[in-house]
Amino acid sequence: MLTPAYHGLITGPNEKFTWKPFLPERDWVVLHVRQNNSTEAMKTTNPLSRLFGPNPFSLLKRHMRVALSCAEHLPPLFEALLEDNQAEVEIQRDLICTLEHEADAIHKEVRKNLPRTFFLPVDRRDLLDLLEMQDKIADVSQDIAGLLVERKMNVPDGIRDEIMPFVNECLKVCTHAASIMEELDELLETGFSGPEAESVSKMIDTLNEMEAVSDKKEMSIGKALFKYEDQMNPVSVIFWHRLIEWIGDTADYAEAVGNRLRLMISSK
Repeated sequence: MLTPAYHGLITGPNEKFTWKPFLPERDWVVLHVRQNNSTEAMKTTNPLSRLFGPNPFSLLKRHMRVALSCAEHLPPLFEALLEDNQAEVEIQRDLICTLEHEADAIHKEVRKNLPRTFFLPVDRRDLLDLLEMQDKIADVSQDIAGLLVERKMNVPDGIRDEIMPFVNECLKVCTHAASIMEELDELLETGFSGPEAESVSKMIDTLNEMEAVSDKKEMSIGKALFKYEDQMNPVSVIFWHRLIEWIGDTADYAEAVGNRLRLMISSK
């Protein structure tokens, strides 16, 4: 008997093709079922993308890896800022922009390969929501780097000791979210249920706790900035508050990735 994870496509009066995205990183399995009830398992020499396009779940994982790479350049970006090394700031900005463009390309490829006729084990809208949250990690990383190049930003003395711990804490959240996405293959194999789903749910719980820690650091650095406002240019105060908010957004979006995945699990 075919499990609910399988989906069918009627191709003619005498044939039926049934398939399952069995190992997303590898070739997919096609079961050729004829009316005489004989079943022949065939492993294609090429991925099923010849019929349906590239595996969207594999692309989702790749997209998250690139989004994480964008965030991983934020610590060296701010280290260069603290050292007043504007040349290095620009180098890091260029690297982030290159990665963000790569993330955009994968983003478009995922959307292109998710037509409404595509058979998916999860809701298409949930999948696209998750993709958007991943993409925002890359986008806001680019926004941060762009601002540090477009405007000369001197680090206020009151937050010099707090900026790097805050940036690194937000990166930890992004890294953990990416590790959760690496579990996508196992979730697919188990139909987003069972022990694997429980394990991923616990990882998401940890993600929520880590994001809460980053929130506390964001509030702490915000308070420290308030104390020095009278000594700063008003425009600089506005931009620094915006910058702190954007850094925190990387962790917020990473948490949102996990929460979207939790929705997929809970809908099963």
